[in-house]
Amino acid sequence: MASVLVPLADGFEEIEAVTVIDLLRRADIDVVVAGLDQGPVSGSHGIVIQTDLGLEAALERDYDMVVLPGGLPGADNLEADSRIRELLVRMANSGRFTAAICAAPKVLAAAGVLENRNATSFPGFLSTADVSGLTLSEASVVVDGRVITSRGPGTAMDFALALIEALNGPVARADVEDRLQRPGGVHPA
Repeated sequence: MASVLVPLADGFEEIEAVTVIDLLRRADIDVVVAGLDQGPVSGSHGIVIQTDLGLEAALERDYDMVVLPGGLPGADNLEADSRIRELLVRMANSGRFTAAICAAPKVLAAAGVLENRNATSFPGFLSTADVSGLTLSEASVVVDGRVITSRGPGTAMDFALALIEALNGPVARADVEDRLQRPGGVHPA
């Protein structure tokens, strides 16, 4: 079973975090939700999420993917945490997935993960002038090898489905998408 770490920092974007957690769990992916500190974490719109673990405990195991929700100041708080930066570098160097949505791709950029990559983010959070070899896209979701980025709250479902496909394949994605009854979605034959 694939395993994913979703670290949450105060000020995270609720739609992005909950959509990713929910859809990955629907795909039978082991998702660990960790706060930078122990205990509940408050989102940017006042919704409080109870985490599974604090980050220190969560980092005692390995994951196939780390997914960073955006939101402000959540993405700033993730970027300021040296444990997150070290985790992203370790994940990228070992060929595992790193993923971020909305403002959070800037955290990937700060860790050097987006150098010579194609990526997207909420407008204004990534700059080709700041990241060597970065090619910016306006696509909803950009998959460049083991790096997956997305634009914002409105693309959270597409992002989560792309994560499912990356970890468990197109059939798993289609199965989850079919159960969601998304108009225009991919439906298995």
